[in-house]
Amino acid sequence: MFAGLLVRFKLENGIPQRMVSCHTSLIDGYVIEGHVPADDIRRLLRERPDAVGLAVPGMPLGSPGMDQSRWREDYDVFLIEKDGSTEVFASYPGN
Repeated sequence: MFAGLLVRFKLENGIPQRMVSCHTSLIDGYVIEGHVPADDIRRLLRERPDAVGLAVPGMPLGSPGMDQSRWREDYDVFLIEKDGSTEVFASYPGN
């Protein structure tokens, strides 16, 4: 039951299903979904776009909290627009 409530919370707060990840937070009017780097959150709060927030779908190796070795996957941080569309906000290369 709790998992269903959490998914509903994410969707009701503008996170498209394809952007859903493991962690969700609300920061100063924005939704942060997944393993988003702190620098990107600070940039979001500084630039203040008219958007839902940021998301890193899945749990890419090398993202904050997923750095269990020196190996990293390529991953993108997406800006979620209010209409549900997304655009790349930042990209991180793997090795």
